[in-house]
Amino acid sequence: MAFADAVAQSGLVVERMDFPYRLAGRRRPDPPAVLEATVRTRAAELAHRLGVSSDQLLLGGRSMGGRICSQAVAAGLGAGGLVLVSYPLHPPGRPERLRTAHFSALDVPCLFVSGSKDTFADPSELESATRAVPGHVTHVWIDGADHGLGRHVVNAAEAVVRWIEETFSPHVPGTR
Repeated sequence: MAFADAVAQSGLVVERMDFPYRLAGRRRPDPPAVLEATVRTRAAELAHRLGVSSDQLLLGGRSMGGRICSQAVAAGLGAGGLVLVSYPLHPPGRPERLRTAHFSALDVPCLFVSGSKDTFADPSELESATRAVPGHVTHVWIDGADHGLGRHVVNAAEAVVRWIEETFSPHVPGTR
């Protein structure tokens, strides 16, 4: 929650969502189809509430939430861009289990914010994998941070706000 709050302090509209398994108090994630359907539904609800189309929204999240948003966009959900914080490229210690099959369908601007010590993707692995993304890709590395970002959350949030301002101003309400 601290990350979303830090981004929202910039004046941008930030909407957090929880997947059904989290709302039910379960630890095991729902099947990918349920997770992606949840993203599509929540994006449509947010776009309706804001009076915009979904392709005017920036979607994303941290870790699995960001991965699922990217999969939904790759499957056809309209979005203006993706903000992927601590993208889980592969399970720790399992670099052969890449979560990138959908990258070639991401034709939107993508921001990847990751810690330099993230065991789910080191900088060289993530930079190599994201070459498959046809949309413009920006990487921000938070020096010394791991997958959870820890005390670096504010730095990561500032990087997201800066990227949004540089990439989308003056088109994004709330940016300078």
